[in-house]
Amino acid sequence: MNARTEWTRDALAGIATQHRAALPLLPQGAASPFAGMDLWDMWPIADRDGRTVRRGGRSWWFFLAAPRLDDPEGRHDIARIRLTSHGEDGWRDHGEAFPDGFTPGSREWSGSAILEDDTGTLAQYFTAAGRRGEAVTSYEQRLFVSRGRFVVDGDVPRLHAWSTPEEIVAADGARYTVADETVAPPHGIQGFRDPGYFRDPADGAEYVLFTANAGWSDARVNGVIGMAERDQGAWRLGAPLVAAIDVNSELERPHILFRDGRYYLFWSTQGRRFAEGIVAPTGLYAMVAETMAGPWRPVNGTGLVAANPPEAPTQAYCWWVTGEGEVLSFVDYPGISAAAAGSLADPTERRRIFGGVPAPFFRLAFDGERVTIAP
Repeated sequence: MNARTEWTRDALAGIATQHRAALPLLPQGAASPFAGMDLWDMWPIADRDGRTVRRGGRSWWFFLAAPRLDDPEGRHDIARIRLTSHGEDGWRDHGEAFPDGFTPGSREWSGSAILEDDTGTLAQYFTAAGRRGEAVTSYEQRLFVSRGRFVVDGDVPRLHAWSTPEEIVAADGARYTVADETVAPPHGIQGFRDPGYFRDPADGAEYVLFTANAGWSDARVNGVIGMAERDQGAWRLGAPLVAAIDVNSELERPHILFRDGRYYLFWSTQGRRFAEGIVAPTGLYAMVAETMAGPWRPVNGTGLVAANPPEAPTQAYCWWVTGEGEVLSFVDYPGISAAAAGSLADPTERRRIFGGVPAPFFRLAFDGERVTIAP
């Protein structure tokens, strides 16, 4: 792999004149298809080439989920991975992915899911947050994979025969900060999470991307997109693909789409995670390259692909781009202007506004270095 790519302030300065990146306004109060549950970060079941798996006329998705709490921000502390599906009749809920007490964390955070070449074995890459049975809830994050069987009888799914979760790689403290905080700082927790699988069509090499922070940097804002590569069956920690030192602290949910001979590296971030002096929206960002080795260049010159509209800067989050170029996110805090964002300090108001449901799908248009919202 070549040297990492830096996401720079100069690139982001172009957002001020970038047009047609704003998503449509979402309505407030959308009815939930999942009674009594909040859902947020999501990823599809895909094959090893990135195509969305369809069984029984439906696509199959995992979400992070939790029972509706008085304060929706508490959901992260009790998150479980939940299987859902989407078809012509909308969304259906199929329950938790793993048995109770099976995974090694005190809660389950985001990842990716790959149906392997035998079309029955499902590899679930996920983040174990904290440690099962811990006395004090920590923000420790570790990357795991478990393999099970995914069967759909008609339109009824079954997940079973999960293997013991295997830790993929661990943060080394040099390239990647060890994420083990017990108190969340105002600028956000350190990261080592969100394993996103990718198989390179050029040579069959297998990678896992992840959200992390730069172990070599003392900057408070030092987000990176990390990478591990499979070598003779074992995962080996590699150097970061992208670094945002003094630019952004959280490059979340990284995943790669190969299209028209190019590699598109997508991630999500929030406006409040940019360093002081940078004005950029909460949105979907990306870089593009001709090979996995790079060099990676910001899509559209800035990195911005799609953003919450200025009138509703917190309306949605966590955009996932499928192999077909469709994009899904979840409804976060819709209908709140930047001026009214202070109301979100109140848990009761957060509960009233929070969506916790899938947002509408939209499509992207790809044209080399440019990726835009399709009309």
